Amino acid sequence: MARQLRFYTSLWAMMPHDDSGTVLPYEDICHMVADAGYDGMAIDLGAGDVAQAREVYPIMQRVGLTPLIVAFPKTIESLRETLIMSKDFGAPFVDVIGQVMPITVDGMIPVIRRWMDMADEVGIPVQFETHRNCITNDLFSTLALLDAIPEMRLCADLSHFVVDREFKHPLQPHEMAMISRILNRSDSFQGRVASRQQVQLQLDFPQHQKWVDLFRGWWREGLADWRNRNDDGDCIFLCELGPPEYAMTDANGREMSNRWLEALTIREWVSATWNDLELAGG
Repeated sequence: MARQLRFYTSLWAMMPHDDSGTVLPYEDICHMVADAGYDGMAIDLGAGDVAQAREVYPIMQRVGLTPLIVAFPKTIESLRETLIMSKDFGAPFVDVIGQVMPITVDGMIPVIRRWMDMADEVGIPVQFETHRNCITNDLFSTLALLDAIPEMRLCADLSHFVVDREFKHPLQPHEMAMISRILNRSDSFQGRVASRQQVQLQLDFPQHQKWVDLFRGWWREGLADWRNRNDDGDCIFLCELGPPEYAMTDANGREMSNRWLEALTIREWVSATWNDLELAGG
């Protein structure tokens, strides 16, 4: 089986899907996403719930979208139900944003290991998203977790670490090396550009271009590393540009850019990068 790059968007990012503020019915959202050529759509159980997931899943099936469940387990055992549902849905893996957050790394290790064991018992992979306000909140502790648990795999949303660490541009070599360690353990990636002050920037504002260039370089590095580690299978890239208050708004509450079009732009960039790596034999 050849390596394939699969693009997803997020149901949360479609609520609303652009700066008009219009919230579309699930039927319209699913058709819009499928017609745009996405392979799947993430269902975020932090922004929604299981009832929403079960309502939208049949529509996704009809239009040919693969679901990806983003779990926010508040207890160790509560992840099991989400794992079972995700396996029933045919999700490629479960993206875990764990709300069990011990203060010490020593306290975190058994939590991660239990969730990984639980995933093995159910029979579906898990990836731990790099995300604020969860067990991977901090870059430093996440790196320590990776050292302690060699089997731990990540979903890289680097926007959270840029804000969390308040990285100053340009990043120092040792800071770039830490992000490289994250990418080396990541089996999927998310598309959002951040700065040290904002988690989601407009892509075409001139003052944001240094951050856009930084993230595009990281996505290239992550894809190249994934390809070096995988001779076949699907690499999933989630174009997830969130609605307000992730998206910045003006004094009238209007978004300052069109996230739907920006997500398509990110998809074009990443697709071109993948094709470049393919042509280069990487």
